[in-house]
Amino acid sequence: MSIDIIGPEAEAHLDWHGLMEAFREGHRLPKAEIGDTLLYRGEDTLLSRAAWIDGVGSLVKTANIFPGNPGIGKPLILGAVNVYSDMDGSLLALVDFELVTKWKTAGGSLLGAMQLAREDSETILIVGAGAVGHSLRQAYGALFPDARFLIWNRTISKAEEFAAAYPGTEVSPDLETAVRMADIVTSATMVTEPILNGEWFQPGQHIDIIGAYRPDMREVNDAAIRRSSIHVDSRDTTIGHIGEIQNPIDRGLISEADILSDFYDLDAGRMTRHSQDEITLFKNGGGAHLDLMTSRYILDAWQAR
Repeated sequence: MSIDIIGPEAEAHLDWHGLMEAFREGHRLPKAEIGDTLLYRGEDTLLSRAAWIDGVGSLVKTANIFPGNPGIGKPLILGAVNVYSDMDGSLLALVDFELVTKWKTAGGSLLGAMQLAREDSETILIVGAGAVGHSLRQAYGALFPDARFLIWNRTISKAEEFAAAYPGTEVSPDLETAVRMADIVTSATMVTEPILNGEWFQPGQHIDIIGAYRPDMREVNDAAIRRSSIHVDSRDTTIGHIGEIQNPIDRGLISEADILSDFYDLDAGRMTRHSQDEITLFKNGGGAHLDLMTSRYILDAWQAR
């Protein structure tokens, strides 16, 4: 059996709406078996994620997350993605790590917004001008093509470079002001202490938080948790693993029952907005089952090109 080696050139054959359908179909199959291994060395993280979905296949994705890399001109995250056959366990494809991560991460947030954000959302704030921020601009731009986009970044020059790359995107120098103006706030930062204050949130907003992936990381504070209806991409990969969710649970601020839905509840209609004034908060944990669904979508698109 030949092995597909799929690089960045496959992106020309992908579209965000197609990935959304792949996610919906993937969550109608038997629930994924998943396993994560996290190893730490100071600020550096080795994250190995495995997933198996009956009817799709299996995947192992290894991510080396080195916060110091951008300072020496290297990507923040480096790794590899292996996709295996559901029939006999053979290796089907080696898929470009950055391609899978980009589409999985932004795609998960996009599906959350499709379910939870108001359809009339007009102003979208992106917090963080890194690689994920660029992916979010492209993904949200596909779902909300007429939206006004704002970008905030701690380093203003990077925000200016970001805005220059996307017509119709404006730099916001003050985070609080930008949050209060937005209908959707999507945040992808590497902070460990919250930078988004729930007291800034406005009725009807949708808050999409991505950056925190370790137990010691949070992007939103307790006020954000108290004021919001909370949804996640996967209970299995957020509860007990990610500080954004587990820290408030450990301190009794919320319980697991306050996590209203994940993507396995899509067909049951539980991932939904109940009023125009409700503040919805979606935690994108980016589990390996989403990597598998994304990789399978990319592989199928590549073979059908």
